[in-house]
Amino acid sequence: MNFRILIFLVSVLLAAASCKSKNGRDEIIPVEDFFVKPDKSNFRLSPDGSKIAYLGVHDHCKNIFVLDLIQPDSSKQLTYQSSLNVQGFFWADDEQIIFSNTQSMSDSLRLFRINVHTEERHPLVETDDVKLRWIGPLRSTQGSLVVGMNKRDSSLFDLYRVHLDGRPSEMIYKNPGNVVNWIGSPDGVVRLALTSDSVQESILYRASEAEPFREVMRNDFETTFIPMGFVKGSKSLIYALSNDQRDKMSLVEYDASQGKEIRNLYEDKLGDLNFEGYSSNLQELLYTSSFVNRNKKSMINPSFKEAYEYLKSKFPEMEIDFFDSDTSLNGFIVRAYSDVHPGELYYFNKANKELKLLSEDNPKLKDLKLNNMEEVSYLSRDNKTIHAYITYPKSGRKNCPVVVLVHDGPNRRNEWGFDSEVQFLTNRGYAVFQVNYRGSMGYGKEFWTAGFKEWGGKIQSDISDGVAWLIHQGIADKDRIAIMGAGFGGYSALYASVFNPMYRCAISSSGYSNLFTYFREIPPHLKHYVQLYYRIIGNPEKESELFQAISPIFHADKVRIPILYFQGGKDKYTSVTDANQFVSKLKSNQVPVRYIFKKDEGKRFRNEENVVEYYQEIERFLAENLK
Repeated sequence: MNFRILIFLVSVLLAAASCKSKNGRDEIIPVEDFFVKPDKSNFRLSPDGSKIAYLGVHDHCKNIFVLDLIQPDSSKQLTYQSSLNVQGFFWADDEQIIFSNTQSMSDSLRLFRINVHTEERHPLVETDDVKLRWIGPLRSTQGSLVVGMNKRDSSLFDLYRVHLDGRPSEMIYKNPGNVVNWIGSPDGVVRLALTSDSVQESILYRASEAEPFREVMRNDFETTFIPMGFVKGSKSLIYALSNDQRDKMSLVEYDASQGKEIRNLYEDKLGDLNFEGYSSNLQELLYTSSFVNRNKKSMINPSFKEAYEYLKSKFPEMEIDFFDSDTSLNGFIVRAYSDVHPGELYYFNKANKELKLLSEDNPKLKDLKLNNMEEVSYLSRDNKTIHAYITYPKSGRKNCPVVVLVHDGPNRRNEWGFDSEVQFLTNRGYAVFQVNYRGSMGYGKEFWTAGFKEWGGKIQSDISDGVAWLIHQGIADKDRIAIMGAGFGGYSALYASVFNPMYRCAISSSGYSNLFTYFREIPPHLKHYVQLYYRIIGNPEKESELFQAISPIFHADKVRIPILYFQGGKDKYTSVTDANQFVSKLKSNQVPVRYIFKKDEGKRFRNEENVVEYYQEIERFLAENLK
């Protein structure tokens, strides 16, 4: 046997057995089994509940298939594309589906209407190099749809009416230059618009198309107001998520004609509410949820409540997500999942309690005993409560080798649920530690804003304080701790390799090594957020000393630990030149570094072969360095 392979295999076994356990450990699962992608997706019920349309693969392309629930023998494939994926679709009514297709994000717009029975399809717009944004509710009104398109200006989306009979689309409202989102009503009239310069946001309202939009609310960047849709039967009352005059995002009823909050409908004192549970087609508030409570639903609509309670009884250790329903609220598309179950998609008929399995997220892992996520909290050095998740390997809970897995963002978050990456790492014998450091979303505006201009400061100390807590609790072996992440998580890994001696090695995927360059690499469609980025990160022109102090590329000479570095050639957020320079500096300083560059990948690797190679490299690197 090749000597290097022998050493590698021994290292894997040592790492997997490193935590003492009475029960031993599970069998090693092949890398590729963790990252299987379902071959069916985007399940949608017809309004009358008689059919389910979904995307499946035919001839290497995503196509639309129709499952007939009344006459199963009539189920069929609806589109037969061999060079273009169906990008998205929805039911315009019980007979017609609207869909768009594309080869890539930069490809021209193609939009079609297809009859489910006759299979006749007709183009709705001329093929053009423009982008489209759907305006909810997604339904046909008097034979037309209202959409946003950037025909006139690539950076702005004007309102257009698209006719289903094939007549040319027409602009119905010209974007004045700052509208970033539109919200329609069931009668086809767009009454709400959201504007932003990234520091201030405004809500605009008009009662009818004959009236001009007028500003009814203006917020600073710390206040968030997200309209969900109109109250049934009203042209002015809306449901929204808001943290105006409060710390947490609550569900409120708001009078858009007066610019006034009417009442606070629901809130969770522990965290923000999720943006879900409102049906724009039904104009109803169905339920609400918060990630701090494992996304458990607080049901409002009686039909959804009945369905939810029955499904929870069938899947007691799992959570239920609602993807779609028919207009009668008898048929539902739901997903059952947990932290140890990848998830399954079902059709549920409330009347006869039928549960029909539609798709499994990852059948390779379905019957395996995987590892639970456990939520913990600790105090940072400045006495702020920091929440985190630990997922232990089967081999034990003490003196473990640990991978600190830092989430991207930074204004995103870790949350309870199935994570293939976490399960892969714990199956290899590592405890995985995921910190929701200050600046993470979901814990209220005070916690979010506490991370502003702390990229290289308190955010990083929150992470290292958590690692110190792990060591103090006896969970982590202080000599076998790695840090790993993508995007901001990759930046944190590089930052730790420079400034924090507690780590044995670091893994960075598309990490920001040079924050000066990061601002130059911001894509055009995000340029209006630059002022907000100045508040969150800093201004590279006015605070150049700060940027130099917290950019790893200027301190590469301090790195003493092994680095595994991944970079995609099409990553829009990080510079390949900076990545090459950082790696070159490490090599010139005799620092062990493994550099994996894939020219056709972006921020995260998507190609199946590249994904498998990505985790094989991680497995090898950790086995060598956390012995």
